Amino acid sequence: MDFRILDASAFYAGVPFRSSSDCYTTSLVYDEIKHIKKNHDALGTLLETNRLKIREPDTNSTKAAAEAAKNTGDYPQLSKQDLSVIALGIELDGEIISDDFAISNVARNLGLKISPIMTQGIKDVGKWVHYCPGCKTNHESGKECPICATPLKRKLLKKQ
Repeated sequence: MDFRILDASAFYAGVPFRSSSDCYTTSLVYDEIKHIKKNHDALGTLLETNRLKIREPDTNSTKAAAEAAKNTGDYPQLSKQDLSVIALGIELDGEIISDDFAISNVARNLGLKISPIMTQGIKDVGKWVHYCPGCKTNHESGKECPICATPLKRKLLKKQ
């Protein structure tokens, strides 16, 4: 089956308007982008011709997406729309089209196919950790070090 799962950046880049592939998105993403090309009703045409399908991911896929995002440390950077795209990718096992680095990191950690649009995409995949540059300790989350109160920084521990 030839289809793609689109996040908002894919719509802004015009992907569904110049592609012959079927496209899926979620209602959360659709609500975010439905103003695009409103004067020409381009989205309406895609829906009427069944080239754009709006589908909600199931509960298990949604929970799996949130858990994966928490495991990589990307959860705070992801919106509900972003998580819904990852969940749909899990459920349909389809190619996700996105320029969002957090979506890309979670998707690639899950073994999903992801393609960037206007960027080169991410090179390194891994898990984000918070660290204190003052006392050199690692922390699961937070804004400041509980030991010395220095503001925490984030770094990506690359997957081997």
